[in-house]
Amino acid sequence: MNVLITGEVAELVGEPLAVGEQLPHFKLEDENGDKVKTADLVGRITLISVVPDLNTDTCSLQTRHFNQTVDQFGDVQFITVSTNSVEEQRDWCAAEGVKNMRVLSDEQESFGYATNLYLPVQGFDTRAVYIVDAQGTVKYAQIIPEVSEEPDYDDALQALKTLMS
Repeated sequence: MNVLITGEVAELVGEPLAVGEQLPHFKLEDENGDKVKTADLVGRITLISVVPDLNTDTCSLQTRHFNQTVDQFGDVQFITVSTNSVEEQRDWCAAEGVKNMRVLSDEQESFGYATNLYLPVQGFDTRAVYIVDAQGTVKYAQIIPEVSEEPDYDDALQALKTLMS
């Protein structure tokens, strides 16, 4: 599959994870550098916001937007995944005051390759939003066609509300 980066075609490593599929095995790192595996995310409904680089405007907007909605969904786990290093993520969260959601590093590209969201030529994961149920099944997938654009927040949050009801 291809996406666009400011109008230029960029090729993903494969066909992205789709609705109905199980969350694949991957490893991410949390703010302490500890490994977070797929199994650590299963057990609760989870919204996964994937951004290429927190230090860009659109990625910052997306992460701040979801961070502001966490409180509306008490039983839902919100995480942001980016290919930034743990240190870069920690610095960004401190500067932006992001405390409500987990920000996890895919600097090792495990998540990007497992979900086929990785853009090998660019060296980062493409922009996406996933909602996964407590059993690890993908219930919602939004792959943003133009990486420089924000996701459809209303659509994602409506899907989350529907899943919770």
